[in-house]
Amino acid sequence: MLEILEVRTYRHLLIAQVVALMGTGLATVALGLLAYDLAGGNAAMVLGTVFAIKMVAYVTVAPVAAALAERMHRRRVLVALDLVRAAVALCLPIVSEVWQVFVLILILQAASAAFTPIFQATIPDVLPEEDRYTRALSLSRLAYDLESLLSPALAALLLVAFSYDTLFLGTVAGFAASAALVVSVVLPTPKPSASRGFYDRTTRGIRIYFKTPRLRGLLAFSMAVSAAGAMVLVNTVVLVKDGLGLGDSAVAVAMGAFGAGSMLAALSLPRMLDTMSDRPVMCVGAVMMVLGLIGLAVWDGAFGLSQSALLAAWLTIGIGYSAVLTPSGRLLRRSSQPEDRPAVFAAQFALSHACWLLTYPLAGALMTLGGEVVALSVCSALTCGALLLALRQWPSHDPVEIAHEHPDLPPEHPHVQGEHRHVHPFTIDDLHPSWPISG
Repeated sequence: MLEILEVRTYRHLLIAQVVALMGTGLATVALGLLAYDLAGGNAAMVLGTVFAIKMVAYVTVAPVAAALAERMHRRRVLVALDLVRAAVALCLPIVSEVWQVFVLILILQAASAAFTPIFQATIPDVLPEEDRYTRALSLSRLAYDLESLLSPALAALLLVAFSYDTLFLGTVAGFAASAALVVSVVLPTPKPSASRGFYDRTTRGIRIYFKTPRLRGLLAFSMAVSAAGAMVLVNTVVLVKDGLGLGDSAVAVAMGAFGAGSMLAALSLPRMLDTMSDRPVMCVGAVMMVLGLIGLAVWDGAFGLSQSALLAAWLTIGIGYSAVLTPSGRLLRRSSQPEDRPAVFAAQFALSHACWLLTYPLAGALMTLGGEVVALSVCSALTCGALLLALRQWPSHDPVEIAHEHPDLPPEHPHVQGEHRHVHPFTIDDLHPSWPISG
């Protein structure tokens, strides 16, 4: 898997992703401490608002930013967004009012919502071969998992000797290093798309997305991931501290089990995806998430909550979580032309975070009002329902090349070259505005 690091451009981009993620992880810890300083007992409300702002920015900004960036130099846009994020992080230690935190977080997350889809859409252009891109997706998944484990540990070490304000400086350093690494490479520039109005460019990714069966299936899988993931991310602390009566270290161990499962899957998937197609792998991942949730609910109802059962469930869900998420980039790459990739990646970014925007508060409300068995049962049912919807939307027979006709094009058109019916890798674009009913 590591042989793809021989590609200098990808190596620099991966390191840029890692250092930016580490900076973001430090900022997450520091924000919690800053919220407590500013709001005291209302810190949870402040942080809840911060996370809501983050999700709203992700859902609304990504498609618009992709449209604005379509005609700009990709490397310049990425560097500018990194510098904006660094400047915001530099301002956070000096704020004195809660509203200032909200404004700065809105700017920071808007920049991240613009940066991430463009960055993700660049990788398949750097690594056009399917097997190399699959390994890049696994390394990216590993980077996210390692960040979730290492950032809190690094923050704890820094807080031994420094105040939490120092963590924001680490965030600044992470974004600045990311900008420097992006500057250090030449990024491929896809051919420019046809001239379109702003509305057309803003909605293009979402229109391509909903017209492509495998991407409609991916959205359902994204709902499955968010339903299971929200149960883990929102309710672990309550399950461990209230349900089991354990301390903070046990919360870290439980989250570590989830992260370990995700890393285990990310390490195993490249070889698996060499011999299996994406759909069955993602189905198995979704089934594992359902089994982890419902298994813990049944155990809790029959025997009471136990730490070993919780760790086993979270490990299982972590494996399924990564098995669903890792192949998603391959689906987006396969379903879009190079010039449309930023828009399609932005659509996935926005739509998947819309799922999280629904499931985060739902998981918390279910736990608060109904208790752990109800929350686990409803989240497992939602995950299972999303899996069934994915199977319905994404047919099992899903060839890359599809036979189709162009009765609207003249015989001399360069795309048909005298043959109205032909076969080639099919994506929704200007010449193919709808998916073939049969092929």
